[in-house]
Amino acid sequence: MDSNMQRKVSFRGSEDFHEIELKAPITHAAGYLGVREALKHTFKEMGVLRSMRTLLSMNQKDGFDCPSCAWPDPEHPSPIAEYCENGAKALGDEATNNHIGANFFQKNSVEELSLLSDYDLNKFGRLVEPMVLKPGSVHYEPISWQESFELIASELKKLNNPDEAIFYTSGRSSNEAAFLYGMFARALGTNNLPDCSNMCHESSGVALGETLGIGKGSTTLEDLYEAEVILIAGQNPGTNHPRMLSALEKCKQNGGKVISINPLEESGLVNFKNPQHIKGWIGGGEDMADIHLPVNINQDIPLVKLILKKLAALDAQSRDVFDHNFIEKYTNGYDALISDLEQYDSEELLKQSGVSENKIDETVALLANKSKIIVCWAMGLTQHKNGVENIREFVNLLLLKGAIGKPNSGTCPVRGHSNVQGDRSVGIQHFVDKEMNERIKKYLGFTPPKHEGVDVVASMKAMYDGKAKVFMCLGGNFLMAASDTEYTAKGIQNCDLTVQISTKLNRTHLITGKTALILPTIGRSEKDMKDGKPRHFTVENSMGRVKQSKGILKPAAETIMSEPEIIANIGHAYFGDDHAMDWKLLGEDYELIRTQIDQVAKGFDKTKERSKGAGYYLPNNVRELDFSMLPNGKAQITINRLPDHDLEKDEYMLMTIRSHDQFNTTIYGLDDRYRGVYNARRVIFMNPEDMNAVGFKKLDVVDITSTYDDTVRVAHKFKVVPYNIPLGNLASYFPETNVLVPYNHFAERSKTPISKSIKVRLVKK
Repeated sequence: MDSNMQRKVSFRGSEDFHEIELKAPITHAAGYLGVREALKHTFKEMGVLRSMRTLLSMNQKDGFDCPSCAWPDPEHPSPIAEYCENGAKALGDEATNNHIGANFFQKNSVEELSLLSDYDLNKFGRLVEPMVLKPGSVHYEPISWQESFELIASELKKLNNPDEAIFYTSGRSSNEAAFLYGMFARALGTNNLPDCSNMCHESSGVALGETLGIGKGSTTLEDLYEAEVILIAGQNPGTNHPRMLSALEKCKQNGGKVISINPLEESGLVNFKNPQHIKGWIGGGEDMADIHLPVNINQDIPLVKLILKKLAALDAQSRDVFDHNFIEKYTNGYDALISDLEQYDSEELLKQSGVSENKIDETVALLANKSKIIVCWAMGLTQHKNGVENIREFVNLLLLKGAIGKPNSGTCPVRGHSNVQGDRSVGIQHFVDKEMNERIKKYLGFTPPKHEGVDVVASMKAMYDGKAKVFMCLGGNFLMAASDTEYTAKGIQNCDLTVQISTKLNRTHLITGKTALILPTIGRSEKDMKDGKPRHFTVENSMGRVKQSKGILKPAAETIMSEPEIIANIGHAYFGDDHAMDWKLLGEDYELIRTQIDQVAKGFDKTKERSKGAGYYLPNNVRELDFSMLPNGKAQITINRLPDHDLEKDEYMLMTIRSHDQFNTTIYGLDDRYRGVYNARRVIFMNPEDMNAVGFKKLDVVDITSTYDDTVRVAHKFKVVPYNIPLGNLASYFPETNVLVPYNHFAERSKTPISKSIKVRLVKK
């Protein structure tokens, strides 16, 4: 193969159908079925004894942090099972007994592998030795670790400018790895540090920073237990954060109420059968959502505005619905908001929301006399053009009710991957933090760059335009996670070198630059040994607590290396001994890394001692009711515009969703039992009335198209599934539908892709 020819690889993989089976959606989450499926998966991947031993150590104080979501561990975890079905699946997926190395890649070309589905690619197993894909070749071949480091250093030294290198981070990395990674990029001279939060909770960070002064939530796990009302907006905890259901169960048992705001009524918010209790096995479980508001896709702002209007009308009569003492002392913008609400017509807001007025009035009556209120949310609020405004509107509700900075109240953005918040806390950010730069200069001895780098969207464009030559990923599956799949793939292929630090095979290993490296790393559940002594990592959960994580399993192979050690060796290969940071030593001694984190990263202090056991909370100004960093020293009540999608008559609003058998882009299986779909992923959920209006029948095959800026994008071959979803709304799984999301349409200010509100048409095959 000529070195100048592009490999003939599939950007999307197989589009073949399986034998689909449809059943009624399940009306409860977890329970016996959840336990059965969790153990079935781990036993198959790890064996019975190895599975049980490892599961008992997951999310324990002296164990390892779950490699799945970032939901916090309780102060006193259950000694039997402090994990959920998807956590068990993530463990089995990572600690599988199946391994792939040189022989596998010798038999399978990247062109052949790219024709498989993402599910099939993930099944092959753990990567166990460094591999290189050379220019002109379609087969990976072995390469030594030292040769890998020297190749990366050589390509970086060829760059005309450090900004021709991009360093992407996934949320699975540890604080230690992420810190070294960020410092290496800055020492090189670039802030090109996109990370997975750019694609999910960046809107949360921007909105919370603007209104409350910190881009993190304000609640702790214990706050949920005695909240009077918990609003869950645009989030499906039964699938995405199942351990959250235990906290909601405690809230319910203490007399609290739960309100679900979502186009779909998800099983986890209907009923929860807690497998840790007898009632979860033989009883009826705990009913969850007291009120379900089936809002139209991305019409949360009209819904909240109508709720606020109705609350304001009640408050005008009694002056005890809103917390006026709190508003006066801690907030700015109340009068402007009340004036703005008056200009909206209630009937128009009601129509736009798609929710019945009876349900809204029931919600208003519940909220009117409650003050301990928590709002939880996820991608259903963030991944829209107005994602930042969505969150700011819910913050308005909390501020008017005085439900901020008090026990059992506040904001709770539920983060996805297990350490995505920790990555940001230790310095994975494309923007410039002047104070952190000063600390880097003072404590690490080099001057970091003072210009902004690229986020995910800008990195896609930089690669597509040929302005990026080296693209390195610390974990993740960038191609399938990012928007506009074909655009992103072509950008990646423009690079001279792509590097993946990974545990498992995915499509980003197959869609590569001219030269590509796979650097296999240890998993969260595995021991990290150096000179016969164990080392540990630290992570930060979704609520800001930093704690240790210690793997217990023998690593998949002696030929794999830890993430900090990989990064440190790259640093040493590039800088040699001629740098203020001793890269080689840092890769060997994680305590030195933690010392530097304490010196450079805001809020970290005495991490070596304080991260033991349950760990420690990073500072949070909202919990202290300190808004001194904001205008007038107060929390900001904001004016937010209504969304305007301007749909054509034949267009629908599509949101991308996860199945119950996946976590982010990792596909564990082909069943979504909560929604009643088995052995299939290429489906699109549609209201039966919408189906009848255009003559669609169950399991008809359609292409889904989106048209933005005169460019038509197509997701081929999806089967129509009738479902209880609001009229004009559609839902389908990602990453298969990411191809429809235009790279240049994203949330204002946060640049989070519009993956939850895509204007589409359906074309029957």
